[in-house]
Amino acid sequence: MIPESLPSLAAGTVFGLSAGFAPGPLLTLVVTQTLQHDIREGIKVSMAPLITDFPIIVVSLFLLSKLSDFDRLLGAISLVGGLYVLYLAYGCLRTGPVNLEEAHDQPRSLRKGAVINALNPHPYLFWATVGGPFVLRSSQESLLTPVLFATGFYVFLVGAKVFLAFVVGKSRAFLTKKGYIWTMRLLGCLLVVFAFLLLKDALSFLILASL
Repeated sequence: MIPESLPSLAAGTVFGLSAGFAPGPLLTLVVTQTLQHDIREGIKVSMAPLITDFPIIVVSLFLLSKLSDFDRLLGAISLVGGLYVLYLAYGCLRTGPVNLEEAHDQPRSLRKGAVINALNPHPYLFWATVGGPFVLRSSQESLLTPVLFATGFYVFLVGAKVFLAFVVGKSRAFLTKKGYIWTMRLLGCLLVVFAFLLLKDALSFLILASL
């Protein structure tokens, strides 16, 4: 059963890494806390999704479960999810060096990091259009599959930011180098693959709804 569930773990890993390394409010907070205080403060900010995302997941799964019998709506959700993942891939592919000088002017605390992440639309969009539908579909086959997906997502989402806190704490120049940029581009290419898989699901649902 575990080998059959490994693709879900791989999917969660890719989504988690891309979200963890992607420039955005939370990454900026990780950098600023690390630069202005120490690595431990950067790690605290990295933990913000573990505080803010659980209610988002619960609400998304509850609402989506009420709509699970409507193939046309599921097709529309999968279509939006595929387009959203393409948007995430585009952001990864066009990633440039992170401006560390700007980060100095934005001190933040862990509390503010949690608030900013809760107000960030990306977790809501991800779980409403990608993560939630995947969890509901896969849970019908095996409970292990959605657990591995969520585990891979959050281990690598948080792990990527913790890694960046350590790297920035040791070497501020990492986020301006080519290795970071090419890592993001590779993740962007993998996200394109997952986006087309979602679009394929959307087409299947819409065809089923039209029969």
